[in-house]
Amino acid sequence: MLRSMFSAISGLRAHQVMMDVIGNNIANVNTVGFKSSRVSFQDILSQNFRGPVAPSGALDSINPAQIGLGVTVAGIDVIHTQGNLQSTGKLTDMAIQGDGFFVLANGTLQSYTRDGGFDVAVDGALVNPSSGLKVQGWTADSSGNVDTTAAVGNISIPIGQRTAAVPSSVSTIQGNLDAGAADGATASTTLTVYDSLGISHAVRLTFTKVAAATATNAWTWDATPDPADTSATIAAVGGTLNFTSTGLIDGTTPPTGTISLVLTNGADTPIDFDPAAGPPATLDFSKLTQFNGLSEPSAAANGSTSGSLVTFAVGNTGEITGVYSNGQTTRIGQIAMASFQNPAGLIRGGGNLFSSSSASGAAAIGSPGTGSRGLITTGSLEMSNVDLATQFTGMITAQRGFQANGRVITTSDEILQELVNLKR
Repeated sequence: MLRSMFSAISGLRAHQVMMDVIGNNIANVNTVGFKSSRVSFQDILSQNFRGPVAPSGALDSINPAQIGLGVTVAGIDVIHTQGNLQSTGKLTDMAIQGDGFFVLANGTLQSYTRDGGFDVAVDGALVNPSSGLKVQGWTADSSGNVDTTAAVGNISIPIGQRTAAVPSSVSTIQGNLDAGAADGATASTTLTVYDSLGISHAVRLTFTKVAAATATNAWTWDATPDPADTSATIAAVGGTLNFTSTGLIDGTTPPTGTISLVLTNGADTPIDFDPAAGPPATLDFSKLTQFNGLSEPSAAANGSTSGSLVTFAVGNTGEITGVYSNGQTTRIGQIAMASFQNPAGLIRGGGNLFSSSSASGAAAIGSPGTGSRGLITTGSLEMSNVDLATQFTGMITAQRGFQANGRVITTSDEILQELVNLKR
């Protein structure tokens, strides 16, 4: 009789734990990145009344007779299924679609989370604003290259930081020169170039049709600086362009002439463009054509003035691209993501954080979208994966299980009372 009571008591304890887990799940139904848990039960050892007996003679085998001694909690498992994504429109909000965790650190200790509610701190670091932990990743070098094989570190987004000016080194001339134009006809366009200080200089390119008696399908070109630009002069300029009968630049007699822009404003000088030279100083006429129609040449050069970082964007593979006031875009960093052999073995640390354990294995850190790691969706957060219908059903089951075990205790007590009353 006492066995039934103690078995029922173990059932009360187990179902109370089940209710605790369900209550925690329901409490976190709106917690960003929360992963629900479930309880697994297992029976306790059994008492043997009779052991098993092997077949003997005319008798067959006899099964053992055992009575169980209750139930215990076998484990509390974390269910790492995908939660629904909620759009927030906030640039620094990020959600993971697929497996993986964001990596956060306080300087020495790393933690892992699915909560991507980040923000840019006063020092430019990308952080979790509720804990102050810094998002981990890799910082790009001055050329925008990221070494994902290096150790991860704090990601910085230096809003307002200025970039160096990029001087022009390559210019491209394209468009059309009218094949039906009269001898001596002209067409012009403006080429804007930048010096090492980021100051722009306008160069006027003028094309003149060569008389047919002198050369067929040929144009000369000349360059003059903007008259208002007192800091720039042209030292070497002009040349000849030869076209084939199909309207393209003649490769057998390539364009001639150079532009050498001499500066007196303290910038590096001269800025040279030569159609016969390779990078970094070229003057490319290969896209210029000569067909019948309007003369519409155009010119463009690389380079830019100095600019400041005004905003940024995060791609689905975690690359952070800075957008500058001069129109430039440069990769400034890369967000890291961790994956685990057994995510269910992670230890909850509060604050939507997990830490690794011997059961989860060490974190495998890499770029989003590589290996088993998921992709990042910006402007969204991952909601809790708690299913209220499942939790309320489990609540009913736990309540009825607790109630039934309580009834076992009262029934056992009544039977004991009957035994006591036999004395009367």
